This record gives sequence, structure tokens and C-alpha cells, in this order.
Amino acid sequence: MDGTDALVWREFGDDDLPALTGLAQACLATDGGLPLFGRTPLARARLLQTRTHGAWSGGDLVAAVGVGTGRTPATATGLVHPAWRGRGLGGALLDWAEKQAGAGLLVTTETWTAGAEELFAARGYTRTFLEWVLRHDLDVLPEVAAPDGVTVEPATLGAELFATYRASFADRPGFVEPEVDEWLGDLRDDEDFRPELTLLARGPGGTAAGFVTVLDNWIDQVGVVPGWRGRRVGAYLVARVLRGLADAGADAAWLCVNDDNPAAGLYRRLGFRDFGRRARYLHG
Repeated sequence: MDGTDALVWREFGDDDLPALTGLAQACLATDGGLPLFGRTPLARARLLQTRTHGAWSGGDLVAAVGVGTGRTPATATGLVHPAWRGRGLGGALLDWAEKQAGAGLLVTTETWTAGAEELFAARGYTRTFLEWVLRHDLDVLPEVAAPDGVTVEPATLGAELFATYRASFADRPGFVEPEVDEWLGDLRDDEDFRPELTLLARGPGGTAAGFVTVLDNWIDQVGVVPGWRGRRVGAYLVARVLRGLADAGADAAWLCVNDDNPAAGLYRRLGFRDFGRRARYLHG
């Protein structure tokens, strides 16, 4: 007996949020991934969707999945407690989610595991996204000299910052330009936005060379205008933010970077360390 016959399967809701965050925290402790998933807002957003399904052992939640059916494809997020893996629970969650979704399903995992990757591949899913979560402990800070002729200042949320973002990212594959008011509004309205650490780098003539945006202790976006790449602008901006976070009392800084983004090497050279991955998989 593997214990699964004694599990109680049922829908979960707001009253179960402490159990959901506890399950997410157990997975993060073993697998790494996006630490925000272990907090109530993101756990609620990912797991308390249109339909929910969880497995309980006594008073402990050991597996859970939420499926959102309000758009196409339907979306799902699920997880299995590390102590309960290898007993078919992940496959059972996926079976249930697919029945709720109907035609197609997009699965998001904030705590990537090799076992989940194997399960999705065996079931015909295509991985569409893979991102590293990186952490920098701020007890040791990198020293990066300012690039020749470059000055840095707090950025103003306005047209110049958006234009610098667009110039920095427009040549990347798959770039979809948002509306300027939407992009700026998302920053302005985020309660974690750090205007004092959101920086703009300028060249000798005063034109923008790069930027960095910061939310809480997360480096949100870093971009360098093509003509300034390879001249330490990005490294200098990130080092400035790390020092600013340390001076403000933070003990760690975080960022996410796509698996195939060469900037990951830069971040690791600056002292960031891997803290797991997050991914998405599409079927149908």
C-alpha cells in the first residue's frame, strides 16, 4: 500500500489558503522556483481558479490543482508534496485538469521538476517557456566600474523610459510592443514599485543607454540600447541596484531570466545563484 487509497479528494477554496501556501512552500523548499508562489496572493491567483481539486491525507493537503476555464486555452497550475511523489498523483491531477479543460490546456509550474517535465513530455505537451529564478545574497556586493562617459539617475515614469525599454527589447525574437500607457501604468500601479531604485543610464550626450526597473527586492527588467551593449551598462545598473537594496536593509535580491537568455551568464558572474526554475507547457 502506498497510502493513496486513503486520500480524500475534494474541491478547495479560500478557507484552504493556509494549506495551499504550505504545500507551495514545501515544494519550493525542495525544488526552488518562484518564492512568491509561497505567499497568499500568487497561490490564490494560480490555484484558486474556476475549478479546484485537492488530495488530503488527514488534515494535510498533499496535492492540488486549479483550472481556469474562462479563456482559450484553459490554464492550470498543480503541485504534489515532495513526500508524496512517485505514486501517480501528478498524473491524476493532470487527468482531472484535462477533463475540465476540454480541447486545450496551458500548464504553468512555478516550481519546476524533472519529474514534471517527463510527465508532460510523455503526455504530448510542448514546453513553451522556461525561466531561471536567481537569488543574490547581499552580504557580498559586486564592484562594477562605471562605463566611460555614462551617468545614472533615478528614472522618471514617462515617454523616455518607455522609449528606452522599446529600443532595448525591440530586436529580441517574439517581442510584442505594449501600449506606452499600459507599460507605464503597470509600474505606477504596482504597490511594490521602487522609483528610487529604478534607474536610467545616459551616455555622454545625454541620450539614454539603458534602464532597470525594480519591484520590492526584485530586479524586474534590465535593458541596454543596442549601441551600448558590451560596454558594462547592464552590469553597472544591476550592481547599483544591488547596493541600493543592501543599503535599504534587504538581505537578498531576486530576478528571473529566460533559459536561453545570454544575460544569465552576466547575472551569475555578478553573484546571483540558481534558485530553481519555472515553466509552461501547452497541449492541444
